[in-house]
Amino acid sequence: MFMDRKILRERLIQLTRDLVLVESTDDRPEERTRCFQLVRNHLEEVAGLEITMYQSHGYESLVARPTGVAKPDILLCGHLDVVHHPEPDSYRSEIRDGKIYGPGAGDMKGQLAIMIELIRNLSHECPELSVGMAITSDEERGGGHGVKYLVEDVGLECGLAIIPDGGSLNDLIVEEKGIIHLRLIAEGVSAHAARPWLAENALERITNAIGRIRTYFSQFTPGKVDPDDLSTHWFSTCTETMIETPNDSPNRIPELASAVLDIRFVPPMTSQQVLEEIEGLLGRGVSAEPIVIAEPTHLSPDPGFAQITEEVTGMPTRLVRSSGGSDGRFFCSQGIPVLLSRPYVGNLHGRDEWIDIDSMVSYFEICRSYILSKCPQD
Repeated sequence: MFMDRKILRERLIQLTRDLVLVESTDDRPEERTRCFQLVRNHLEEVAGLEITMYQSHGYESLVARPTGVAKPDILLCGHLDVVHHPEPDSYRSEIRDGKIYGPGAGDMKGQLAIMIELIRNLSHECPELSVGMAITSDEERGGGHGVKYLVEDVGLECGLAIIPDGGSLNDLIVEEKGIIHLRLIAEGVSAHAARPWLAENALERITNAIGRIRTYFSQFTPGKVDPDDLSTHWFSTCTETMIETPNDSPNRIPELASAVLDIRFVPPMTSQQVLEEIEGLLGRGVSAEPIVIAEPTHLSPDPGFAQITEEVTGMPTRLVRSSGGSDGRFFCSQGIPVLLSRPYVGNLHGRDEWIDIDSMVSYFEICRSYILSKCPQD
């Protein structure tokens, strides 16, 4: 029997806030392990659930399946890694205006809490249901040692994956942009800054290359981009996210510099075409090496999920295209259908990141009703 809505709300709040407290960032592997243990503490209470831990290049993953079931009909999938914030008091939470605020609350520890509660409740309501859960710890780094490793190397299979890491409560993702994370490396000749004619400035080379690349991508920007209108967001973009040099002297021209670009591209462009275009824009002394490459992803959401979403929320659903990416692409590459939506979230990757509490309860009810609709009836 489904628990009281008020009790569910309190459980989701408490578990989300407990998870936010754990600084499970890329540079804190011991905290990621601690976060996995917190998740396990809750899942181990579920009867008939078999939990397996995997590891790839230092990144752990957890897969929970019904005992004896290698391929669950439905797999809930999420990640517990969050972006790094240097301020020491960042990893805490507060409740304000019906939202939980805190790093990772919306991406995606609030959703982890929902998935844990779904597994707990469904095990009582419909124990014969074939539903599992996969949690990874490298999604913010591209997912290569998380979901990609699980589906391609471990052989993880399922009939359908539910990933609450994109879209919104009534927005179901049907397409995601392609992604390229690209590292630029510039080499030059060092000299004293008072005699620049003796140098070949690596920092200048890399900033000039970035300028040419940004000019190339500017041709795709439409005349008007409305932050609230997703239909205006569907174009290719390039943004520099890191730039650095090992130089530590203000009067020395650096001989080395590097930068990282985050490129999002839309069909019909392919990653190969994008990389070929960039290669011709780098200039002398600058090279490029891809960190992450992912082609655009096409999804086909189950109309039954959209119908249940409308019944729970009382609002129509929209099929939308997303500027972001998700681990859904790894399931799609194996021909596994993916459902991609989530509660209301905001300020993602900020210290004041948030998730709306009422929408967490609604999303729980949507997933619960949908999964039970797939439950075999005697």
